[in-house]
Amino acid sequence: MSDFTFLHAADLHLDTPFEGLGALRPEIAAALRDASLAAWDRLVELALERRVALVLLAGDLYDGPERGIRAQLRFRRGLERLAAAGVRVFVVHGNHDPLEEGWSALRDLPPGVTVFDPGAPQAEEVVAGGRRIAVVHGVSYGQRAERENLAARFRRTSDPLPQFGLLHCNVEGQAGHDPYAPCTLADLRAAGMDYWALGHVHQRQVLARAPGWVVYPGNLQGRSHKPSEQGAKGVVIGTVRCGAVRELEFVPLAPVRFETVRIDIASVQELAKLEQALLAEVRQWVGLPGLEGLLVRVELVGRGPLHLDLARGVDGLAEALQDATAGTAPWVCWERIVVRTGQPIDRAALLARDDFAGELLRRLDVLRADEAALERLLAEVDEGLLRGEIARVVGPASEEERRLLLEAAETLAIDRFGGEA
Repeated sequence: MSDFTFLHAADLHLDTPFEGLGALRPEIAAALRDASLAAWDRLVELALERRVALVLLAGDLYDGPERGIRAQLRFRRGLERLAAAGVRVFVVHGNHDPLEEGWSALRDLPPGVTVFDPGAPQAEEVVAGGRRIAVVHGVSYGQRAERENLAARFRRTSDPLPQFGLLHCNVEGQAGHDPYAPCTLADLRAAGMDYWALGHVHQRQVLARAPGWVVYPGNLQGRSHKPSEQGAKGVVIGTVRCGAVRELEFVPLAPVRFETVRIDIASVQELAKLEQALLAEVRQWVGLPGLEGLLVRVELVGRGPLHLDLARGVDGLAEALQDATAGTAPWVCWERIVVRTGQPIDRAALLARDDFAGELLRRLDVLRADEAALERLLAEVDEGLLRGEIARVVGPASEEERRLLLEAAETLAIDRFGGEA
């Protein structure tokens, strides 16, 4: 058995348009448009620097089936560099870039690049330095809405070499992602792979460890302030020794990072202190290697004397923050300030009250502590929406969405019913 390293990436969304971010400065809009392509260039550099034997790309290379020429040509240039260095590249297509629905300007690919077809999974040997080192299995989406359990079609061959499964799928119905190619961990384990290189879920996760790794590397470049899009984004480097995947390393590559800074105004008494607290939060990212830009969203929560100042508008605060970070590296864009604050109240006194406001707060605390009770309540809400012919199409509420829902409910309850008993 030969020792080697491999690189696993997914959800490149090359040349993504970053829609929905509002009116940004032209230079920031241009940086965002280039970010996914720059991240791809960095991926290629990293693969060459680490001398990886194979690169596994688990779907959604492009942001849509139209696949812009700019993105395709940039992708090909990277493949050519990898091929020239003898790096094998294996590709599957996902729901954003289904193979049979997508237009392609690339008539052929460099030698050593394998794009798996739709239908039944195919198996390809990996040869490096004249020696067989691994087997890679993969299957692409033929159409966008792939509803079949593709993982159930995979089976390990009798070859004793390390075997990899390459698939774009949703394991165990992950919230916030379409249920395409749905499967379970049991389905993946049954296939007998040493390493599952997955794509589709944008939050980096290791669902299972050796023997039989199951890994989502997350997307290569964040695209919004959704929880799954924030933070460091990049690729996973794996090391194979003595015929088994022994260790994984996450390597951040995204030049632009989305982050949310959340401040509770209960501990901040004046606007100058609030500005200092926000700037201190951002300093943790300044100077990180390879980071070129930050898009920061601010969430101001809690109750305190600053509420009345914030209620008058936050445009001035946003401008002051932008002035304070002008010329920094990385550049900082204060994309939005969200205010969910209220006037100071005595919550303990409200909880003790024997009226509607007190009972409502006590019930909210029960829901915070009892996840099953909250899930039952949300299921009742969904049932009511369906009866009214309004379906929630985004799937189950995430942990962050549940937190915000309870927070908003408490604020509304106190503001509406928290006056004198």
